[in-house]
Amino acid sequence: MEAEALNHIKYGIPFYGIGWVPDGIPLTSSEPPEQENNDQNDQKTETETRTESTQSVPDSNHIVLAGGGGEGNSGVKNAVVLIQFHPASTSISHEPVAKLGLGSDLPYRMAVHPGADGLICAFPESCSWFEWEKELKEGAHKLSVKQSDRVFKQLQDVGQQLALAFNKEGSVLATGGEDGNLRVFKWPSMEIMFTEAQAHRTVKQLDFSHDGKFLVSLGQSGPGRVWDVTSAAVVATLPTEKDEVFCAGKFSLVNNGIEVLHLADKDGIIVTWNTTTWRRVRSKRITRDGITAFDVSADGKLLACGTTAGDLLILKSAGLRIQKVVPKAHSGFVTALSFSHDSRVLASTSMDSSARVSTLEEVKKSGVSLWVVILIILVSILAYFLNDPESWTMLKSELEKVYSSWR
Repeated sequence: MEAEALNHIKYGIPFYGIGWVPDGIPLTSSEPPEQENNDQNDQKTETETRTESTQSVPDSNHIVLAGGGGEGNSGVKNAVVLIQFHPASTSISHEPVAKLGLGSDLPYRMAVHPGADGLICAFPESCSWFEWEKELKEGAHKLSVKQSDRVFKQLQDVGQQLALAFNKEGSVLATGGEDGNLRVFKWPSMEIMFTEAQAHRTVKQLDFSHDGKFLVSLGQSGPGRVWDVTSAAVVATLPTEKDEVFCAGKFSLVNNGIEVLHLADKDGIIVTWNTTTWRRVRSKRITRDGITAFDVSADGKLLACGTTAGDLLILKSAGLRIQKVVPKAHSGFVTALSFSHDSRVLASTSMDSSARVSTLEEVKKSGVSLWVVILIILVSILAYFLNDPESWTMLKSELEKVYSSWR
């Protein structure tokens, strides 16, 4: 495989969800220690112990993916997949480090708990919880995922959930259904905080503000809504203009800790809202293609959009200026995006069964600017005429005629 392709790997499964594994996952099991006599134990040096401990890969250097071919005889399995990220080379493992088959159930949506609890997946009729497993094998930690025995009774036989979101602290879980139902729970007790039977005709997107006070919900069409999580009241309605259809929304901290709300229109426009007045403060088209995936970095400085053409666009949150474009990052439309915890890398997935990691640095344009070339030509022409008095006189006369004709 070519080196430049190591950041873009196909795993044979159309993916619909992606997330970075958090650090701090506890060890669930370890290999039994070998029976050694005291003399052998004494011979084990501090250097050897240190070598063993450094073989383990940090939890946060893993990416979890969810997807599959759904029901039927497509031959494409449904699975939750773990891959490893290599920060030194900005690449990902050619093969999954762990893969959990899910039979005929398609995990259409996924949300990773910001702590070490695990992740939730939405299936066609119910939601299921998955837990991390970390084992000590051959002197290194091996990370995997397993389906939990825990059953969410509140999310059984509720139909397809199209939106799943934890707040930043991981203390609240929100789900939005294809039937328009919005449900908000305390985590991990799953005590119901509030439900709204017809939040939208269909709930497509959910996101919490950084302080967890507000929850934005978007439907298949029509205005967005902002909910007070404590009181369950709608504090703002975010109207569309012209033919806008909001397809994604994310809160973002910008300069001086001020929070704004970015909504993405499916036709390539980003609208920014003030979270005090709930009024529009900016609207800008950033692509002619449809936006199919959207995310905001943890530090709030960057936005990312995935498009129907498979492109990735990385923008400055302040001003919505495009910082980097990755054209044809995927051969199919982008299904999900996730910034790394340190806001240095963007992970993306697609219907083309691929995952990709992309750096975020601004690409410097190579070559000489067109304006610099024009300036050099004009200076050269001017120098020529100044060194030739007769030609300069003729040029001056012609410029005077042009100027007179303009008056």
